Formats: sequence, C-alpha cells, structure tokens
Amino acid sequence: MATTIRKVKTTDLELKDRLVSIQRVTKVTKGGRTFSFSAIVVVGNENGIVGYGLGKASEVTTAIAKGVEDAKKNLIKVPVYKGTIPHEQISKFGGATVFLKPASSGTGVKAGGAMRAVLESVGVTDVLAKSKGSSNPHNLVKATFAALLELRDAFTVAQHRGVGIDTVFNG
Repeated sequence: MATTIRKVKTTDLELKDRLVSIQRVTKVTKGGRTFSFSAIVVVGNENGIVGYGLGKASEVTTAIAKGVEDAKKNLIKVPVYKGTIPHEQISKFGGATVFLKPASSGTGVKAGGAMRAVLESVGVTDVLAKSKGSSNPHNLVKATFAALLELRDAFTVAQHRGVGIDTVFNG
C-alpha cells in the first residue's frame, strides 16, 4: 500500500519548535580542525500538524534557525482522535523501528527522546511508544514520521472503501 503525503500550507499556523538533537561535527583539514553544528528540529501546532528539519551551520543558533525553516517546508497532517492516535502502527527507517499504540485518556506520552518530541509537537497527549534497534535521533524521527503518515482515521477508511462511516464500525 502506497502512503500518501498530506502536505500542509504554512500560512496562519502557530508553530512551536522543539530541538531534538544537536551534534558538533568536526572537519579535519591541513590547517587543523573546523567545528560546525547540525541540529534536528521538530515543529508543530500541537493540533495534528507537524514537520521536521535538519540545519547545519558554524554556530548553534544559526543551525537551529535553519532547522526550523527546513521543518516548516516539510509539514504533514496527522489524524489525532481524542488526544491519541487512531490505531497501532509499526514503522521502520534505517536501523530504527518504532511501535505506536493508542492509550486511554490520562496515560500521557510514554515515549523516549526523539519520539517524544515528535508526538508532543503533533498534539498527541496519550500514547504508548517503543523504539527498537538504533537510537540514532535522525532515524528515530524519520521512522516516527513514517508511522504517523501511515495512520488513517475512520473517515479516510470509509472514503477509501466507498462506504458510509457507520459501515466501517458495524460492518
């Protein structure tokens, strides 16, 4: 099944940014070492819209600013239902595998590091999440986004099947 990317326009959105990871990168040249920084940033409106970006610069603040600008160009829409996700989802990117499971109200975001930043930015308040394999923040963020892109709400399923929304639950 091919996933469809749900792009979102950035006009009139109040986006909050979260720094997932910052790395100091060293380039060794004939004249010595040159240090620069790479930053992974997640932006979201905490109401179903989220994006991530990578910024690289010789200063930390510039790298973060570039990451935020890149994240605003890659926004997606995610179905969030009563503060949780509609169904379980497993996804993989590189060496990182993520497992997302809906949780009842009051559970909170049970996720670690990079996954937590993505899930909080999208507006999920109750979810159980597990990361397996690599803990590389780049791959974890991308695997989490792949899982969120594959989520479908009941209305989308009904539309895809060509039936009414009542048939999805009762049929």
